[in-house]
Amino acid sequence: MLGRYVGKWFYDKGIPFDAANSPYFSPMVSAIQRAGLRVKPPTAYELSGPILDEEMEEVTKWIEEYKQSWSRTGI
Repeated sequence: MLGRYVGKWFYDKGIPFDAANSPYFSPMVSAIQRAGLRVKPPTAYELSGPILDEEMEEVTKWIEEYKQSWSRTGI
């Protein structure tokens, strides 16, 4: 049934099927499985607010670390 529900979500939202090849897809499913039966999905607010903010912070840190290598690599 998991496949059917995931499929319905893909179809309903027009998500490209190759999104299932994302390196984040399988870990997401695994995290949901580990979370147990009472896990609640994130709300639209959480996805567009605090969770997005955390992801932006992580990417910003990665970019800053990458920029620090520029002086060593001549970029």
